[in-house]
Amino acid sequence: MRRSSSPAPAPVPFSRQAARAHRAGLGLTPEQVAEAMAAHGVRLLPAHVLGWESGEIRPGETELIALARALWCPVAQLMGVRPTSLRDFRLARELSRDQAAARIGVGARTYADAELTGRWTGDADETRALAETLGLTLRDLVRITGAEEELEQCLRQCVAGRWQPQLKPVARLVPAPREALAGVLAALQAEHRVPSHWGGTAPEEPRPPAAPVDHRFWALLATAAPDLPV
Repeated sequence: MRRSSSPAPAPVPFSRQAARAHRAGLGLTPEQVAEAMAAHGVRLLPAHVLGWESGEIRPGETELIALARALWCPVAQLMGVRPTSLRDFRLARELSRDQAAARIGVGARTYADAELTGRWTGDADETRALAETLGLTLRDLVRITGAEEELEQCLRQCVAGRWQPQLKPVARLVPAPREALAGVLAALQAEHRVPSHWGGTAPEEPRPPAAPVDHRFWALLATAAPDLPV
């Protein structure tokens, strides 16, 4: 029986125009760039540098990091696009998979699977370490780990019922202080409560949200914890 293969990683984001512009700005020849990359542990021919700039070939992860160091610029500037995945954010921090996994405190295979599948299964502490290691905003973290739908469901349950049972699952997805999250969830629920009888003393009833709740959640969290990278 044939085994199902793992999904192939997407090509490394690379802007040949940016690479050529940085080299020209420094006044370096392809030979000098190749020599500088060799000093960072990547040995190749000047033809590779020209091939990247022409678009005939693309650099791999290790080559991209060495090229950025040779050109004295952040990797993100050579990527040409805003990071949109765990792999992209990791590269922007000039980390290998093994280095990222070690800093986060998870196994190399666990982290590699997260990059390939786009799904993160770490606990609250590991999720916090992931955000810190890759320099993610909390919103970016939720988006690129595929947790947007789960967060929205938790928030809607918070609005429709009691917010307290949703604190733990939300804290697992959003590594923010529990006190701040508790205050945000309580406020979010209060905003969607209306009296069941005008002027009466009957308990308030939930008002179903007409739009996604996460937008309001992020706004409240940014206000409650202004020091957090929301």
